[in-house]
Amino acid sequence: MKKYLAEMLGTMVLVLMGCGSAVFAGNMAGICGEGVGTLGVAMAFGLSVVAMAYTIGGISGCHINPAITLGVWLSKRMSGKDAAMYMIFQVIGAIIGSAIIYVLVSTGGSSGATMTGANSFGEGEALQAFIAEAVFTFIFVLVVLGTTDEKRGAGNFAGLAIGLSLVLIHIVCIPITGTSVNPARSIAPALFEGGVALSQLWLFIVAPFLGAAFSAFAWRALTK
Repeated sequence: MKKYLAEMLGTMVLVLMGCGSAVFAGNMAGICGEGVGTLGVAMAFGLSVVAMAYTIGGISGCHINPAITLGVWLSKRMSGKDAAMYMIFQVIGAIIGSAIIYVLVSTGGSSGATMTGANSFGEGEALQAFIAEAVFTFIFVLVVLGTTDEKRGAGNFAGLAIGLSLVLIHIVCIPITGTSVNPARSIAPALFEGGVALSQLWLFIVAPFLGAAFSAFAWRALTK
C-alpha cells in the first residue's frame, strides 16, 4: 500500500506544481507584464518529476504517470495488479492536485488565475495533437525505461535525466496541446474544466498509452 500512496502523493505534486505554474504564473503576462511563459511551465513540470524521483523513487519507482506504468508493465518489470493499482492511485493523486488548484482559483488571491491547466487542441488539429502526444510520450517513456534499467540505466542520475527530458518535451509540445504525455495529468483538470477539455480527453488518454506501448516494444527490441 505504501508504494500506491507514494504514487498518489507524487502525482498530486506533479499536477499541483506543473498545472499550477500554468494557471498562476504562465498566464500572467497579459495582466501585469510578468509570467514564466512556456519555458517556466516546462521547468515546473520537469523539476516536479526530479523532486519526486528523489523523494519517492525508492518507494514506488516514481512513475506518477499511467503511461510510464503501462510501459513498465509491458516491459515485464511489474505485475498487472500493481500496474492497475498504480494507475488508480495516480489518477486519485492528480484529482487531489487539481482540486487544490480549483480551490485556490475559486477563493481568489491571484489575478488572472482562470484556468485549470487542462489540455486541449484547436478545431481541426486533432491529428496533429494525437501525433504529438503519441510521439512525445514514446520518447519520454523510452527515456524512463532506459535510465532506470538495472543493467544499463543511469543509476542515481535517472531522476535528473527523466525530469530534464520532460522539460524538453514541454518546450516543444506546449504550443500544440499544452503537453500531457500523462493521462492522469489530463484526466483530473478535465474533470474540473468540463466542456471542450472533457470532450477531448479521449485523445490525451489514447495517444499517450499508444506511445508508451510502442516505447516498451522498442526498448525490448533494443535490449533483447
